[in-house]
Amino acid sequence: MADPLYYSLWFPNFRFASLPEKLVQVMHQMPEALITAASVYPIDWQQASTFQRIFSTPSTYPAEAATPEQAVEEATELLHEDCAYEFELPWSLWYPETDGLLDPIWREEMRLVRIVGFGPMFDEGAFEQNGHVRIELGPDTPFLWEDVDLDEEGQLHVKQNVERLVAFTTAVEKNCGVETRLLWTESEENLAQKLIARLQKLN
Repeated sequence: MADPLYYSLWFPNFRFASLPEKLVQVMHQMPEALITAASVYPIDWQQASTFQRIFSTPSTYPAEAATPEQAVEEATELLHEDCAYEFELPWSLWYPETDGLLDPIWREEMRLVRIVGFGPMFDEGAFEQNGHVRIELGPDTPFLWEDVDLDEEGQLHVKQNVERLVAFTTAVEKNCGVETRLLWTESEENLAQKLIARLQKLN
């Protein structure tokens, strides 16, 4: 069963006024640092967004996508401590097309990654559990493909997906001044152990 995957970041001596700068830094570690949408949510996730901007759709990407600087500047023009600032970025990973096929056909597909910056008063201080910045990486499926019989090509593409995940998390750790970081899943299963077990089966 797919398990949502998150990467939470806490910064040393963090001041809320520096949130826009930190968001831009994190976004620039993505392979394609282009923003397709931005939203601002007040108080908690149950509230309607007070700001929403669609920069680019799949048919207009990447031509109309925004830079991190442009998107963050627009969304954080009014910076409130009780708001969360959410940005969507495409990320390319390998997926198998299996419907009616004996052998999967592997294709690179874009998935949405959401990068969220939390105000200290949003959702009763949710940043303490979620990080000053949280990256929502989508389901962990592309890094495991536990339900797919993998041939040599499939094994290669799963490893490539894992390498992209590792490259991103390593770049964030190296370039963004992070004090604490946590890669975690919604079910709290240990992703590292699952990845190691899956990769051992492939070798």
